[in-house]
Amino acid sequence: MYHSQPSEYGTSESGSGTDSFHKFFEGWVVEQNQHLKELVASTTTELTDEKLQALIDGVVKHYEYYYEAKSKCAKHDVLAMLSPTWRSSLEDAFLWIGGWRPSMAFHLLYSKAGLQFEAKLDELLQGLRTSDLGDLSATQLAQIDEIQKRTIAEEREITDMMARHQETVADASMVELSHAVSEMLRANETDKGGNKEVEERVDSALMPKEEGLEEILQRADDLRLRTLQGIVNILRPKQCIHFLIAAAELHLRLHEWGKKRDTSRRLNEGTSSDEGTTHDLSTTSR
Repeated sequence: MYHSQPSEYGTSESGSGTDSFHKFFEGWVVEQNQHLKELVASTTTELTDEKLQALIDGVVKHYEYYYEAKSKCAKHDVLAMLSPTWRSSLEDAFLWIGGWRPSMAFHLLYSKAGLQFEAKLDELLQGLRTSDLGDLSATQLAQIDEIQKRTIAEEREITDMMARHQETVADASMVELSHAVSEMLRANETDKGGNKEVEERVDSALMPKEEGLEEILQRADDLRLRTLQGIVNILRPKQCIHFLIAAAELHLRLHEWGKKRDTSRRLNEGTSSDEGTTHDLSTTSR
């Protein structure tokens, strides 16, 4: 099985750290797919709760491993983590601060629970236990509701934090700097030794912006991981297996569908461009 050490990623300031994380992510997805196969296999095999728990712990550790590597890379290139090139346009459209929205985990849980409840309604009405997400107890539902409320509150707090930070891009210091640099460009002063000074001023102005983004991303990723761990801790082993299967299936299929759509769009754009060139050439030859 593919295993890369998180410490290998995000250690270069030249950009190669981002490339390495891209490779890490591709390998991580391969591992996630393998975990998914193991999770699905466990639903058709009689395993003890201890063995199921060991499988669950391994999957959760895999998520922890991802966020550890992401955190290391973000210290050197937080912008790449917020606009990941290794994700598809479809996935990008649904990102919240560089990843999945924490509250989405509860929608996933309730959606899967509803589907499994409907599928085994007759058994449940007979008082039989299904041991899946359609068989959540009143106590579990109350616990899930509690962490959902806390998650939504913290999610909103981080969203507001990001909004306030985004507004700083138009604060007085940035407006003054953008005007000063524009004046220098108009006077062609950057061609007379002023280019280095301009770069230093820009770097100095943008550094705290990127540091702020890194802090916000770290809080968002921490909430994502705590949300996953919180739900897992409430569910019984067999229920947890079904939740982790649903989470992996949704992530892998969205990634796959998005990549296919991006490839198809690029091919269509290339075909349109070629057709336009052929039309221009045929028109010219007349």
